[in-house]
Amino acid sequence: MPLAPVLHAEWIKIRTLPSLLGGLAGILLATTAFSAVAAAAGADPDPLYAVFSGVSLGQIAAIAFGTTAVAAEFRGGALRLTLSAVPDRRRWFAAKATAIALPALAVGLLTGLVTLLVGKAVLGADGPTWTAGLRGAVGCGLQLTLMALFAAGLAAVLRSGVATLSVLIPFVLIVSFVVGDLSGGVADYLPDRAGQVALHSTWDGALGPWSGLAVTALWAAAALLAGAWTLHRRDA
Repeated sequence: MPLAPVLHAEWIKIRTLPSLLGGLAGILLATTAFSAVAAAAGADPDPLYAVFSGVSLGQIAAIAFGTTAVAAEFRGGALRLTLSAVPDRRRWFAAKATAIALPALAVGLLTGLVTLLVGKAVLGADGPTWTAGLRGAVGCGLQLTLMALFAAGLAAVLRSGVATLSVLIPFVLIVSFVVGDLSGGVADYLPDRAGQVALHSTWDGALGPWSGLAVTALWAAAALLAGAWTLHRRDA
């Protein structure tokens, strides 16, 4: 079967499952709301990160979206039914990843723009420049998309939404910060932190805005490749 109809079928799944639509809405709401609160509180001296600091929690919604989109296939024999229509597992998984990436990117970029507008309204003259702000908005959208894909790949490996969320949510909320406090610059290469360099006005580590996003992209690619290999090797 050609890729286009497979992608269309996967897109229908995305837009008809309320949990997935809720995950996309959560990306926008969590990032914007927590960023606005942090900006109003003056929690960060970096004006750009003060605007986009809510992306740390927006990543949780992105992870939930990517995880749920894949994990739904492992409930109730849904994957066997899918593969009976699309026997080529690699083609199906490529379509699934694309169907996750496109709406996540659209919502992520919208989230970045809305967050920037809200943050500049809150901070006024103390906010970032438009040039830096637009870079941050694009970085925000890309980081959220990559985290959704990273979660999707891991969900394909673990074949369970609960297991995937049990690993990733504590990792993002707790482990990454603990490692960051103890390991010096090593934590800058973790997927949830590397891409966030693009949300800072200045940076002291080895990674810049785009190289940081490239590191997160490598994590996402590795997870997707591992997921594709697992799907190819295991029974549905």
